[in-house]
This record gives sequence, structure tokens and C-alpha cells, in this order.
Amino acid sequence: MTIEATPAGGTGPTPRHRAPARALATLCGVEGWERFSFYGMQGVLLLYLYHSVGSGGLGLSQSTATGIVGAYGSAVYLSTIAGAWLADRVVGKERVLFGSAVLIMLGHLSLAGVPGRAGLALGLAAVATGSGALKANTTAVIGGLYRDDDVGRDAGFALFYLGVNIGSLFGPLLTGVLQVTWGFHAAFGAAAVGMALGLAQYTRGRRAFAAAFRSPPNPLSLRGRMVMAGAALLGVALVAELVRTGILTAANLNDVVLWVVVGSTVALFTVLLGSPRVTARERRRVRGFVPMFLASTAFWALSQQQFTVLTVYADQQLNRSLFGWQLPVAWIQSINPVFIVALSAVFAAGWTRLGDRQPSRPVKFALSNLIMGAAFLLFVPLASTRPNSVPLLPVVGILLLFSVAELLLSPVGLSVATAAAPRAYGSQMVALFYLSIALGTSLSGVLAGVYSTAHQIGYFTVLGLCSVLIGLALLAAARRTTTALAPSTHDTGGTWS
Repeated sequence: MTIEATPAGGTGPTPRHRAPARALATLCGVEGWERFSFYGMQGVLLLYLYHSVGSGGLGLSQSTATGIVGAYGSAVYLSTIAGAWLADRVVGKERVLFGSAVLIMLGHLSLAGVPGRAGLALGLAAVATGSGALKANTTAVIGGLYRDDDVGRDAGFALFYLGVNIGSLFGPLLTGVLQVTWGFHAAFGAAAVGMALGLAQYTRGRRAFAAAFRSPPNPLSLRGRMVMAGAALLGVALVAELVRTGILTAANLNDVVLWVVVGSTVALFTVLLGSPRVTARERRRVRGFVPMFLASTAFWALSQQQFTVLTVYADQQLNRSLFGWQLPVAWIQSINPVFIVALSAVFAAGWTRLGDRQPSRPVKFALSNLIMGAAFLLFVPLASTRPNSVPLLPVVGILLLFSVAELLLSPVGLSVATAAAPRAYGSQMVALFYLSIALGTSLSGVLAGVYSTAHQIGYFTVLGLCSVLIGLALLAAARRTTTALAPSTHDTGGTWS
């Protein structure tokens, strides 16, 4: 892979340089370990919430538990805004990335070592905040290694996605066994150890690229920093007061987070479209991103049900017996990463081989929604009211479709977000893409609250058909969207130096 560097403040391209392998390996490594800890913990989180106290859980109702998981997952991607803002306006991408890794490790330690709801609240808050900030800035740094119009960009993100999903694969496998054998807190402890290893690896390798990404591209004045710090403290105090007075509860948490995400999305789009630091050409590309944002939201509203509806489905309806051994519920969440790992290189090679002949990004998004809709519709003929009676193999096939749909959208979404980003708001444009995941994840929690075995046919049918219709609509608008997203011939991209 090659990159074209543009010095800070420069206006034109400089000669190409080969990206240092150590820098790429370091970035993939820290994100891979973060995904190991993130999905390892999330693989058992819902079970921890609604399993009885006698079996080591917290004994919450199923609807409250799925709402918390949806709110937590949404908060992860919502926090990309704060992480991106800190990177663009205060301390730079690399420093936020490093601090976020430390915060994630502390969050997992809280889940592992602090019992009850206090450990849950502290741990989930820290992991959500750190994971969102780390994701936004790791992606922005990777994007900074490529020109905006580099045809290898999608392939590069697909390979990055491969590394990420290796961590996603092994996390639930380990924590699932530990949860069954030694309990939930042992599983949470394994997630903490994984993040500690990732932090150690990143600390050793960060010098290979850190200097190029330490300066904020749009620094805030000292007065502005003080105002924002005061606003942040006021926000924390407000949330604490809402919890203390019982206005914000576990039962309504996901609804509150959903509206916060909607408001944040509107605010961020307003900033990007109205800022005087955004050129007319950049503004056109932000507008072109709107249908991509909506399609991404719809996709993640279905895909993120792997951690809500599908977890309940695996626990209560799926026959997990394999050669006389009962698979841990968390292992079902490793099926998707297995396919992602197996297919990522295939997709990357395919996009590279096709080059300029590959489908446009809006077409890839449309196909993703069509395939996800088909996957949900395939749950309909499997419907059964008998406990643990659904055969495993057809569900594995459905999860294969989940993976194909994800590879058509997620790495491509990261690629288009960095390519369409205004120069002054690179990390915040990445945060906007992650906001689509936040919105979809929160919606997945809302939808999971109405799921039941008795109404599963209607549930899967309605959601599947909605996804198909969204895919068809985006396919019809693909040419116009592609034109809006097209880079200017004067766009140089890249921040590596």
C-alpha cells in the first residue's frame, strides 16, 4: 500500500511514500485488542443483566436488559463525537487514541472487580467513552494514510477490518468458556487483560507515526477550551442529578440515549454544512453522505440485534448441542467474525482487482441493506415456539449473510467518511459515520424490547421487508449520490508526513 503525504498546511501533493509496516500493524493491533475486549465483554453482558442473582447475574427483566445493551452500544458510537472533537480541536488524534485505550482498560477492570450495579455503571461508562474515542481516531489516522481518490482505499480498510475482526472472533470464545466455568467476573477480567496487552503493544509501536497526528488541525483557543470544560462538567453533574432523582433509570435509558443521538446527529450535520471552514465542494460531499448515513442506520438497526434479539434467541430458542456438548451462548457471537475474517481478504482482493470497475459506494450500501433484509426474512421459516428447538446450521447460514452485508457497508462506510470529510473536520466526519451506528444500535435496543417468541414471524417479516425497501431506494438514487460524493480534482487528502 502506498500513501501520498500532504504536509500540515500544505496545498498540494508531495511524492508518494510507503506506509511503515510497523505503524499499520500498531494501529491494527490496538484496535484488534480493543475489539477482543469489547466483544468478549459484550458476549456475556446481556446474560449477566437478565440471568438471576443466584446464577451470578443481576436479575433484571429481559426488556430492561436489552434496553441497557442497546443504550450502551449506542453510547459507544455517540462518544466518537467527543473523541473526534478533542482530536480536531484540542490535543490531536494520537493523544486521544492513547488516552482512550487506558480508559477502556480501567472500565473492564471495574466490571471485573467492582460487584453489582456500581461496577456495571462505572465499567460501561468508561468502556463506552473510551471505545468510541479510540474507534474514531484510529479510523481517522488510517484514513490519513491514503489520498481521497485512491482506488486502494476501500481495500486498505477491508484489510484493517480483517485485523479488527480477529479480535472480535476470539473475545467471545474465551469469555464464553470463562463465564460458563468460573462466572461472569472472570469473563470480564479476561477482557481487561486483553486491553492491557493491546495498550502495551500500542505503547511500544506508537513512535512510528505519532508525531504526524499529534497536532489538532483546527485548534481551539484557551478560552474556548475553558468554556467546553465547564460545559462538560455541567453535563456530568446534570446526568448524576437525573439518576439521583429517578428521572433517568435503567428502564428508560435507551430511549434517552436515542434522542441524544438524534440531537447530536442534527447538530453535527449542521456544523459540517454551516461552518465557514468548509468549502462549497466539501459541503456538497457532506450532503451526498446523507443517504449513506440513513442506509447505514437502517443496516445497523438490524445487524446490532446480534447482541440483543439473537442473544435471547440463542439462549432460549436455538439448539446449541454440538456432538453432545452445549455451546456457550456467547460463542454464537463469534460466528459473524469467523465469516468476516474468512471473507475480508476476498473482498479486499476483489475491490483491488476491479479497481475503477467496482460498484460505487452507494451501490455497495444498497446491496448491504438488500442482503440484510433477506437474512431477516430467512428467520421466518425457522419460527418455532418450542424451547431450544431451532437447528444451528440454518442460523449459521443466516449469519453468513449478515457478514456479507457488513463487508459491503462497514469498511466502505469508514472509507467514504474519511474520503468525504472536510479538511478541518476529519475526525468529526468519521464520528458522523459512527453516529449512524449509534442510532442503529439504539434502535436495535428499542426493537428488541418488542420481540417475543409468540410474535417472531411478524417481527422478522416487517424488519426484513423494510430493509429491502431501503436498499431498493438507495439503489435508485445511487448515481446521484455517487456524483455528490465525487472528490474534486484539487482534493489531495492524506495527512501523513
